[in-house]
Amino acid sequence: MWGMSNEEVVAFNQKVIDEFRSNAGVMPEGSQFHGNPTLLMTMTGARTGRTLTTPLTYTADGNDFIVMASAGGSPTLPAWAHNLRANPAITLEVLDETSPALAVETVDGERQAAFELMVANLPRFGGYQEAVERVIPLFRLQRR
Repeated sequence: MWGMSNEEVVAFNQKVIDEFRSNAGVMPEGSQFHGNPTLLMTMTGARTGRTLTTPLTYTADGNDFIVMASAGGSPTLPAWAHNLRANPAITLEVLDETSPALAVETVDGERQAAFELMVANLPRFGGYQEAVERVIPLFRLQRR
């Protein structure tokens, strides 16, 4: 969340989480995420060990979900990507369904295919990659 303080990110995410859960996973009109396929990912903090939930826009790939660690085009990696690398066991909320899942970072050709799928479905994500020098990681979230 490029340009936001940590406190602003936490408040923004909590508002989206509340909207998501109040509307069975469908982002209502007026929400900044309205019209975006949105999921909630609950993970374990890499440094703190705390349970953390973050809303993410995704693209579906069969039974899996692809998410991009873009942080809205930030030059730095979002904290949730560090968390997934340290602790890939997560819980997903998609619409009104909650399930355990595993986050797998895509690499090489799989990353390229995931990136192309993400950009085909959500073109603005291509702009995020163009705006930064880092290679933005993509994760495949696999329900278990």
